[in-house]
Amino acid sequence: MKYRTLDQMDLAGKRVLLRAGFDVPIEHGSVTNTERIDALVPTMKAILDRGGALILLAHQGRPKGEGYEEEFSQKPLIPVLEERLGVPIQFGKADDLSSGQVLLLENLRFDAREKKNDVSFARELAALGDVYVNDAFPNCHRAHASMVVLPTLLPSCMGLALEQEVQHLSMVNDHPRRPLILIVSGAKMETKVPVIERFLTIGDAILTGGGIANTFLAAQGMDIGNSLYDKEYLETARALLTKSARGEGASIHLPVDAIVSESAEGTMTDISLQDHADAQAIFDIGPKTASQYAENIKGAGTVIWNGPLGMYERPECAEGSRAVAAALAQSDAYSVVGGGDTIDFHHRYGCPMDTYTFVSTGGGAMLEFLAGKPLPALEALQETVVQAE
Repeated sequence: MKYRTLDQMDLAGKRVLLRAGFDVPIEHGSVTNTERIDALVPTMKAILDRGGALILLAHQGRPKGEGYEEEFSQKPLIPVLEERLGVPIQFGKADDLSSGQVLLLENLRFDAREKKNDVSFARELAALGDVYVNDAFPNCHRAHASMVVLPTLLPSCMGLALEQEVQHLSMVNDHPRRPLILIVSGAKMETKVPVIERFLTIGDAILTGGGIANTFLAAQGMDIGNSLYDKEYLETARALLTKSARGEGASIHLPVDAIVSESAEGTMTDISLQDHADAQAIFDIGPKTASQYAENIKGAGTVIWNGPLGMYERPECAEGSRAVAAALAQSDAYSVVGGGDTIDFHHRYGCPMDTYTFVSTGGGAMLEFLAGKPLPALEALQETVVQAE
């Protein structure tokens, strides 16, 4: 795919609209995790260093779209941005913005037209600037006005973070080192099935955990007690297992033992899944499974990880994920991790992320990209290049 990059743009004296993918956690009026802001600092500084005036467009959470809601305001981002950029941050509106100055707009989703992909809203935003830069990979799978209409109204390009996302994820899709392994977990099959289906075709092994693994186990007819699983996807899971068993694609690996309890607050016990009893629920993969998964990772050429393998909020149920993180840290594989819970697990337990080849800021966008689905915002950027040529 062809995209215009930041270094191809003339920014001097221009008002640059940067669509950011902040959407950071905020508690008691303060940002508690700055990772998504930090990821965009190189792009923001590059725009300012090259003489541009920076206008930041972003959303926060899921407001109703009926106007201002204090809990979703962008205001708490101001001190973080000022510290990172070393300049005052104007907020809301600015009649005149000069080179080197920064304006942060209020939450785009306070206007219902953003999620409705309304052309009139995109035109209002376009009137504020001269150039558009998309650096919001976490939102690239959303067909929203600031993502897909706005880039068609101004000279547009990718930001540095988005460029890195596309580069690393394309490497996995197009030129992976073998064996290619997908580690996938989570509560719902809906968002994971497309990437599982694709990796059955292009991958070598799929290591499962969480509700994803439980759904496959239930599809095999195993009694999984009160475990979290996706009833609506049992037939889909059976079809995927059948395809894998026939050798038509990557092998799907399921847990052979698990950490179980009668409730999320109860005492956790390690059992073989052959001995699984009624009224017990699975909360993590067991040590035998973790050891098997670590052995797979040891020989891997490329590893993609999305989703902790258990209910990691409880330390007793985070051991499976810790074992995988440790194995990846020692591996020479080309490794890419992503997803909000996966990143939160690493922060919570102090697992280093600098051992990975790349850490994606996207969750749903990462999965859809790896599943081979077209992302609306990337298609819009590609179209602007074609139009320019």
